[in-house]
Amino acid sequence: MKPGVLNFYRIMAYVTAVLLILLCLAMVFKYGTPAGSAEQLAGNTWTTRIGIAHGWLYMVYLLVALKLTMALRVPLGRMLLVLLAGTIPTGAFFAERKVTRWYRLRQEGRPIVEQASEESRAS
Repeated sequence: MKPGVLNFYRIMAYVTAVLLILLCLAMVFKYGTPAGSAEQLAGNTWTTRIGIAHGWLYMVYLLVALKLTMALRVPLGRMLLVLLAGTIPTGAFFAERKVTRWYRLRQEGRPIVEQASEESRAS
């Protein structure tokens, strides 16, 4: 697999995470300030703008993350966690670190999931 796919995934993970954090901050202004105030109106505007941007870019994140996790042959449960990470503030930061680690393990020819040792199977 080309490292360009990993780099594009990493960029999308960071962009998605930052936009989601900004969306949460905008929602604080929208719902946490008095109705009709300048802060509330700004929060309303920014919630819409950031929400639309995050929504479209999250779709790109999903496609890239799906392609990458399938290429890495990540187990289904972990794949779903990576895909859902873009919906949790700061979640994509953690998922990006994990996927980068999995990519490097695959490049070295090592498994992503550690196999059970002989001692643990015997017990």
